[in-house]
Amino acid sequence: MNVLIATPIEAELVERIRSVDPSNRITWEPALLPEPRYPSDHRGDPEFARDAAGQARWNSMLSEAEILLGIPGEDPVQLADTVARAPHLRWVQCMYAGAGEQVRAADLSHSDLERVAFTTSAGVHATMLAEFFFMGLLALRKDFRRLERLREKERWAHWAMGELDGSTLAVIGMGAIGKAIAKLARAFGMRVIAVTRDGQAIPGVAAAYSTHHLHDALPLADAVVVTLPATDKTRGLIDRAAFAAMKNSAIFGNVGRAAVADQLALVEALQNETIGGAVLDVFDPEPLPAGDPLWRLPNVIISPHTAALSARENKRVVDIFCENLERFANGQPLRNLIHATEFY
Repeated sequence: MNVLIATPIEAELVERIRSVDPSNRITWEPALLPEPRYPSDHRGDPEFARDAAGQARWNSMLSEAEILLGIPGEDPVQLADTVARAPHLRWVQCMYAGAGEQVRAADLSHSDLERVAFTTSAGVHATMLAEFFFMGLLALRKDFRRLERLREKERWAHWAMGELDGSTLAVIGMGAIGKAIAKLARAFGMRVIAVTRDGQAIPGVAAAYSTHHLHDALPLADAVVVTLPATDKTRGLIDRAAFAAMKNSAIFGNVGRAAVADQLALVEALQNETIGGAVLDVFDPEPLPAGDPLWRLPNVIISPHTAALSARENKRVVDIFCENLERFANGQPLRNLIHATEFY
């Protein structure tokens, strides 16, 4: 199989891919890829451009490729151009868990979507996102900013801190991220309830609700976290009415996709103290514009969509890719296959 590495990765990971099957032809020319700005950067230097000879070489490589690791530039426009230039392309292993949105935005034809399979890196970022959510949840429950103000003023004061033990966490979406969050929650002594598409019982979860019964679950929770992808069925799921249904002390987290929650309604809920705070890794739009209220609200913990990034991310994605290479060669179903109708 002709495999083209279309994203910046480390040389040792290229050797790991080669070791899957020495008969595969692995094409990797790092000089034709943008320089990463930080570990596991898949977009690379935004100023990167190939010269005429480099672009001709890149087009030649695409014309022969059957399998791609990565979407060039993580850009839907480049993805559409890539598919058009790669007549033999049959599968793309994407680097993002939410790559379905990129595939949707590429606006590929029905025939292209039938010809090319797309798989995501779902599961790779679960631990990092779970850790970030609990970092924020603890910071808000323990009033970390108050502690910092006291330290700066060298003041000694006592108050009753909040705690996680014995409280209830509602996890909306029980994929890999949701399961990782639930695992940590149980370690903190929290009661976990889940909201999923079908509401079926889940081991280790006290109660499960379908999305149709979301508003039955929300009033029970001391914290609510969204881990869902953005699809036609999930967009706007957490709206003004959903925030109103939460406890006014509840902490809301979103480590899934921004489109699942109405951001204007979230800002209102925070400003009006309809909810107690928020822990956010995703926003609409991104980057979050200067002057947006979320930058200044004291009851918000913000990550600029960096909470999932890890120096170990590329290795974890390549592990999935290597497993899928073996599956692809043996005609087995691919792991994390994107459905071309719902794009997740």
